[in-house]
Amino acid sequence: MFMPDDKRGRENQARDADRRQRERDIIAQLERWDETEPPVEAAALGEFEADLDALSFPTTGTELVATVGERTVESPEGTERVADLVPDTTDETFESPTAVRVRVQRPTVAAAMKRIVEAVAELRHDPLDDSRRAGYEKTLRALAAIDADDEDEGVEVIRDWILEQVRDRERLPRSRAVRREAAEFCRTNRYEIRDDQWLGV
Repeated sequence: MFMPDDKRGRENQARDADRRQRERDIIAQLERWDETEPPVEAAALGEFEADLDALSFPTTGTELVATVGERTVESPEGTERVADLVPDTTDETFESPTAVRVRVQRPTVAAAMKRIVEAVAELRHDPLDDSRRAGYEKTLRALAAIDADDEDEGVEVIRDWILEQVRDRERLPRSRAVRREAAEFCRTNRYEIRDDQWLGV
């Protein structure tokens, strides 16, 4: 997109570059946070990867859903439509195919975050910033990584708790509050969490 070479154009370019860098940093963080391999290997994305290469980035969740929403991703839990994993909102922007791939490689977490992001999109006074979004996702990933929780009940419980806060209080819980709620779920169900782990709060 062309921007004029004036002060406003340079400021817009700087903001766009800053946003792209933040997205790259978040992707790198999310990839480092997981000691285990993602449920869906990059090689298994097949035709979906090719479709992403044909898109123009950055792109919104709404554009992704409209373009590749009916494509499917094979996971250990079954076949997932991309439309069920990507928020259908213009508030969610993907800077690159890598950002989309990182998201859909963990379908359970992606589906939970889709519900949260779409619910939050209606809260214009309390948007989901990058930092809080990353914190939510890190907590959900930690829950999904619990071997003893085969059904990923923890992800569903915390997703529903966040949605309840959004619906009833019309505000977003802090990332630390989400971690505490997740830690309480683990302790109640006797899932071991160490003090040096993300959920050890």
